[in-house]
Amino acid sequence: MAAAPVTAAPPEESRGQKSPGPRPALRHRLAERGIDRQLLLLLPAVVFIVGLFVYPFFYGLGLSFQPQNGGGPFADYARFFSDPYQFSTIWKTLVLAVPAALLNVLASVPIAYRMRGRFRGKRLLMIVLVVPITLGTVLTAEGLLNFLGPSGWFNRALQAIGLIDEPLRLINNYWGVFFSLVITGFPFAFLLISSYLSGIDPSLEKAAATLGAGWWDRFRHITLPLLAPGLATTFCLTFVLAFSVFPSAILVGNPSGETRVISIAAYQAAYEQYDYPFASTIAMIMGAVELVVVGVVLLWRSRLYTGSTGGKG
Repeated sequence: MAAAPVTAAPPEESRGQKSPGPRPALRHRLAERGIDRQLLLLLPAVVFIVGLFVYPFFYGLGLSFQPQNGGGPFADYARFFSDPYQFSTIWKTLVLAVPAALLNVLASVPIAYRMRGRFRGKRLLMIVLVVPITLGTVLTAEGLLNFLGPSGWFNRALQAIGLIDEPLRLINNYWGVFFSLVITGFPFAFLLISSYLSGIDPSLEKAAATLGAGWWDRFRHITLPLLAPGLATTFCLTFVLAFSVFPSAILVGNPSGETRVISIAAYQAAYEQYDYPFASTIAMIMGAVELVVVGVVLLWRSRLYTGSTGGKG
């Protein structure tokens, strides 16, 4: 018998399998993962952040572990916390920054809440409230010296109407720096609170009003819970701004006494004692204290309502 002819196996395509095509180009594979040429637009921003923030931070952190007088990497940290004159700067700064940030946030809420509606002179009032941003810290301090000084307008007016016999001491002490922080920090808090309030749907309050809820009940049970996360964020930003106070503490405060804040301690260590490692140590401690306060506030914020505010109002 003749042997049966051997037939070749059918190609893969005849069995329903297609042969793999050419491999896609690298740029197509990257595009499938969300990486394309548009990401190059982020390169200048990344270089800016690394050059002006990331590198200086790590350089200062490393410098803080290299004490000028030796004694181990943590010698300057131990030196700071063991010296009551240096350690007290943390408390002095917190006593200034926390009340100033709280006052700015609390004062911004009723004003921003009222300015949500339309009324005559709204734009003019908005300009007046935001103008201190353009003044700067130094010009604000100069104004306080002329207004609240012993021979300033405020004291002269009180003496003219007979309320006081001697001028009140409102500058070159705690109150001078506190007023400066309030004046310079209020516009930022006001603008932030206004933006958060504008994101709360006004129909929520209107619905509550139709059910007979008064303005206080509407604010307490609707607006305030929705606004609380924004209040926490605004407090954190205004606190960081106030905690880094430096010019005001010198111009309208008492830099060698009750307003010797931690930024002054860092400046003196760097540019009066020329001890840059110790100055870096103080700067790192300053940042750590800010992170602790901000972390506590954000932890409290996470326990509040963090859902949608209902859309743009």
